[in-house]
Amino acid sequence: MPELIEVEAYRRLAEQALERKITEVIAPDAWWLKGGLSADVLSDALVGRHFLAARRTGKRIMLDTSDHGPVLGLRFGMTGRLLVDGAAGVEKLEYSSNRDVEAWDRLVVRFADGGDLRVRDAVGLGLAGLRKVLGESRVALKARLMDQSKIAGLGNLIVDEALFQAGLDPARPAGGLDDAALKRLHQAIRKTLTNLTKRGGSHTGALQPARHRDGVCPLDGAPLLRRTIGGRTTYSCPVHQR
Repeated sequence: MPELIEVEAYRRLAEQALERKITEVIAPDAWWLKGGLSADVLSDALVGRHFLAARRTGKRIMLDTSDHGPVLGLRFGMTGRLLVDGAAGVEKLEYSSNRDVEAWDRLVVRFADGGDLRVRDAVGLGLAGLRKVLGESRVALKARLMDQSKIAGLGNLIVDEALFQAGLDPARPAGGLDDAALKRLHQAIRKTLTNLTKRGGSHTGALQPARHRDGVCPLDGAPLLRRTIGGRTTYSCPVHQR
């Protein structure tokens, strides 16, 4: 995940976006925008201006804009990457994918000179996208979620925590979820990524302290199942994960 060193590298890269007139802003994922911000409001605030300075506050980049305009704050979570004119500030993140897939762009700021600034996050997956990924697959749910060709960026600990929170058995067929379970899983993935990012890493989940051979479920005290699913050691509760 992007730590201070990586975010500082992003800040330095963002300096290459300064003093370039903004002509278009694309923000296709409403969930990624925070604080009541919308794509239209963001576009109205930035188009016609240019970035004046790139600052770092902790793990957040702050981009000042011209004409006393707003400050654009960028957070990168566990899997976000910054690119300017196609160049990445960091080549590899532990929990992310380095594939260049435009469908993963959460923010694109285009400049009059033809270049752009992009925030790319492989796990910015909507409910419809998750439904498509799982499809009618008979592959184990955990294995499908960890298939980097389907959803890039979800690692072993993240998936176990999300399934624990969603109350879903990691060994059940991926394509067997009803609408309620699918929505529960989608919300759990989002919540898990948000919470683990705030706490400092994928090792900070509620399930993590119990991930050992004699571990019991933090919710109901049942002995945890320890299995190998998708080639990875997997812990789950046989009582509330169905």
